[in-house]
Amino acid sequence: MTGGYDEAERLNRGLAEACEATGIALGLGSQRQALESDRFHRSWQTARTHAPSIPILGNIGAVEIARGVPREGITRLVDLIEADGFVVHLNPLQELMQPEGETTFSGVLEGIARLVEELPVPVVVKEVGAGLSSDVVRRLLEVGVRHIDVAGAGGTSWSGVEILRREEKDSRIEEEFWDWGIPTAEALIEARPLCEESGALMIASGGVSSAREMGVCFPLGATIVGAARPFLQRLRSDGVEGLCEEIERWGTYLRMIMFLTGSPDISGFRTAPLRRRHSD
Repeated sequence: MTGGYDEAERLNRGLAEACEATGIALGLGSQRQALESDRFHRSWQTARTHAPSIPILGNIGAVEIARGVPREGITRLVDLIEADGFVVHLNPLQELMQPEGETTFSGVLEGIARLVEELPVPVVVKEVGAGLSSDVVRRLLEVGVRHIDVAGAGGTSWSGVEILRREEKDSRIEEEFWDWGIPTAEALIEARPLCEESGALMIASGGVSSAREMGVCFPLGATIVGAARPFLQRLRSDGVEGLCEEIERWGTYLRMIMFLTGSPDISGFRTAPLRRRHSD
C-alpha cells in the first residue's frame, strides 16, 4: 500500500504481519523513491522481513516506465523486497490533477511489453481508482500482460486528493473530475470476456469495503479481490490483532456467501448467477 517515508515502515510492518498471519497477499506502494535514494529502503524491505511466506507485489508508476527506467533498475526494486510479482500502475487522472504531475505517457505500452518479456516475475497492470476500459485491457493483453487489476472508481478518489492539494482552488475542476472513472463492477464486466479469451487473471479492486462487495466481484469474473482503506483503517485503530480479526471476518462472511450461492470454491463462485436488486 505504501512506502518511501518515515511512517511507511511501521505501516508496512503491521500490514505484513497481518497478511502473514492470515495467509493473504500484500501489494506495496510505489517504489519510485527507491530508484532515487536508499534512504527509505527499509520501509519496503520490512514487508518481506515480517511476511516471509506470502506473495508480495512491488510497484512503480507508468510515468517511470514511460521515462525508460532500465530493466536493471526495475530488477533492483524486485530484489529489494523479494517480490513475487511487479505492478505497473496507470494513473493519468491523478497525474493530471497533481500540481507537480507528469502527463507524458507516451511509451508506456512499449515499456510494459518490455517488462513482461524481461522481468523474472509476473507483471500486473492496474489503475488507481479510475478503472480500465475494455480498449486499454485489450491493448495490454496484446502485448502479453496476463494479470489485470481493473481498480475501478468507487473508493478513494486520488483525483480528489490531488485537487485538495492544489493551492488555487477551482470548484469546477472538482465537479468535473472528482468522480471521473469507470466503476469497478462495470470495468469487470467489460474486461471479463477479453481476459477469459486470453487466459488472463483478472483482479478486482477499487471501493471494495466489505465482504459482501468482495463477494459480488467473483461472479463478475474476478479471480482475486483487493482492498485497502478498510484494512488500513482497522490497523490504525486496533493494531495488527484487530486487522487480523477484520481479515478473518471477511473470510468467514465470504464463505457464508459462497454457501448461500451453492459455490464449493472460488472457481465455482465465478460462475454463480447474479441478481439485480430492484428498488420500489
